Amino acid sequence: MRIVIIGGVAAGMSAAAKARRMDKQAEIAVYEMTEEVSFGACGLPYFVGNFFEDPNNMIARTKEQFEQSGIQMFTKHQVVSVDTEKKTIQVRNMITNELFEDHYDKMMVATGARAVIPPFRNRDLGNIFTLKSMADGVALKEAAFKEENKQVVVIGAGFIGLEVVEAMKALGKEVHLIQLDARVLPDAFDEEITKWMEEELVSHGVHVHLSESVQGFVGEGKVQAVETDKGSYPADIVVVATGVRPNTEFLKETGAEMLGNGALIINSRGETSLPDIYAAGDCASVYHLIKQSPVYIPLATTANKIGRIVGENLAGQANEFKGTLGSACVKVMDLEAGRTGLSEREAQQMNIPYKTVTIQDKNQTNYYPGQVDIHVKLIYHADTKVILGGQIIGKQGAVLRVDVLAAAIHSGMTTEELGMLDLCYAPPFARTWDVLNTAGNVAK
Repeated sequence: MRIVIIGGVAAGMSAAAKARRMDKQAEIAVYEMTEEVSFGACGLPYFVGNFFEDPNNMIARTKEQFEQSGIQMFTKHQVVSVDTEKKTIQVRNMITNELFEDHYDKMMVATGARAVIPPFRNRDLGNIFTLKSMADGVALKEAAFKEENKQVVVIGAGFIGLEVVEAMKALGKEVHLIQLDARVLPDAFDEEITKWMEEELVSHGVHVHLSESVQGFVGEGKVQAVETDKGSYPADIVVVATGVRPNTEFLKETGAEMLGNGALIINSRGETSLPDIYAAGDCASVYHLIKQSPVYIPLATTANKIGRIVGENLAGQANEFKGTLGSACVKVMDLEAGRTGLSEREAQQMNIPYKTVTIQDKNQTNYYPGQVDIHVKLIYHADTKVILGGQIIGKQGAVLRVDVLAAAIHSGMTTEELGMLDLCYAPPFARTWDVLNTAGNVAK
């Protein structure tokens, strides 16, 4: 049995490690385009902001450690095509440019996604960055540490964009955040939650520009300003965080089933529509438990989980990943926010009869230091009262409460059951009626 894995980051190496543990005899080969494997890109904004200094902290296991377990590791190698009938791949050595062929009995595609820069004018100027790879992070941090680079413009107010804003403020930069949409994080959070994020950014001196379209860049050699449909802003550094695109072009000729953005559609076992080819991670879809359809939600947690399932199945099992709720969280300066399940907009799009409740409460008792506001929004079925989604924003204790909502949605809990759920209480952590109990009881 020869197992070939294309892509050596989260999903790919999770699968490789699991397959090796389950099948000691199989030949396992991993092809990775970069020099790093088992790399956690989620840490990049915090590396750039110097919350930690050693980039190797983002590497879970080294290439050498995988090789010691008997996995063949080929870094700086790009798979350029796949012949599904012959079960062969064409591989390019990116150092020598040599092309060679390999074969597989089973294969996994874990090629991830790449950052996309829209066709802005003069986008090839220097000091314009994306933040997806280790090399991206090292280059951006080096530029940010130069004293002369004081003005930073971040384009895109998604998860990465907001994390980069915090990183740059931590380095003492003047920061402009430009967002095409009328809100930050519009695809993940509802307006009741994002308004608090926007106020928090402004309170920390971030210049927030909403409903504004970037047209291009000005500069000689390197960027000096960003031009939009509403104005021009000085820029020594620009970070483009406008989204990602799955790296699946090399499979276009195979006829593999894909979502509109190129993400491979997989089933609960991680199988693509191609025989003996699996996929996981940012290059693939994931089944949504409530929507009951494949969606594109590129998250490290899901990549690792489905990667583990695929590793088991590459070794001969038939295990399944039940699905995702799209649970995600973000730190916005001094606030933390999380979401799970459906947003209100998604419930509307699905034509579900739903209701919502949004409350402001406190995270703990008033007589213990540290009491702050916490905001909770629940989306629930209008007839059955089954919880469909939830969002929370606040300071300490906000995000981890979202995990309770994820478990509640996964188990089909109603708002009434949430209202009486036995949750922990002690003065430093909650009130006798936790904010989640209160939200459940208020929902009618």
